[in-house]
Amino acid sequence: MSENEVLLEIENLSVKVENKKLLQDIDLIIRKGEVHIIFGPNGSGKSTLVNTIMGLPDYEVTSGDIKFKGKSILNMNLTKRARLGIGLAYQLPPIVEGVPLDAFLKSIKKNDKSLDEMASQAHLKDYLTREVNVGFSGGERKRSELLQLLAQSPQLVMFDEPDSGVDLDNINLIVEIMGKLLQKDKTIRNRENSGIIVTHSGVILKQLHVNEGYVMVDGRLVCSGPPLDIFDQIKSHGFDKCIREARKNKKSKLTPG
Repeated sequence: MSENEVLLEIENLSVKVENKKLLQDIDLIIRKGEVHIIFGPNGSGKSTLVNTIMGLPDYEVTSGDIKFKGKSILNMNLTKRARLGIGLAYQLPPIVEGVPLDAFLKSIKKNDKSLDEMASQAHLKDYLTREVNVGFSGGERKRSELLQLLAQSPQLVMFDEPDSGVDLDNINLIVEIMGKLLQKDKTIRNRENSGIIVTHSGVILKQLHVNEGYVMVDGRLVCSGPPLDIFDQIKSHGFDKCIREARKNKKSKLTPG
């Protein structure tokens, strides 16, 4: 791959839902093989961003553009974006009654791996004949969501709060599956997949190499920089410093300290 090859480019993106502006002037570039992480308080717009990229209904783009592999995807619906190579692990994976997990996986599968192989990677081999997420624990639902992404094989993988509502054992399993989706078994130069991780915590940072970090406040990316520096800043001072920076500038680089 080319080290400079851009996979996702967001330019001056503003978004509203039901006439309420939730994102303002978002600029973001993610190249092939890169993983970016977004921190921020509840209600700051993190989920809105990944939902908008995925093309979920009700998210109205009022200005700007989203380009994937160099082409605008604003006029594409969710299904077309998924077929193009964009995938999202939802914060609250839905329950689908009446649909066996294996049947659903077959309907979205885009690789030559067996269902048993992928289900084993997600530690869900015994769940294939069960209805999608029906009776699953929080951790099982999260792993089921990631199993679906393993079957879909997206090139841009977005994770919305993958570590929320699960215990430490499940977090370790989830991070293991995330690593497979992000091709962590390959050298950086040979990775084609990229990722966006939305989270409140830094647990994932300790196990996955992340290239760039951001803080979102009031619908803006107000700080950016090395992910561990940002996380240390949040642990020491909360989001106050980034909020102060946001008042001075619409965007700012994080200054550790």
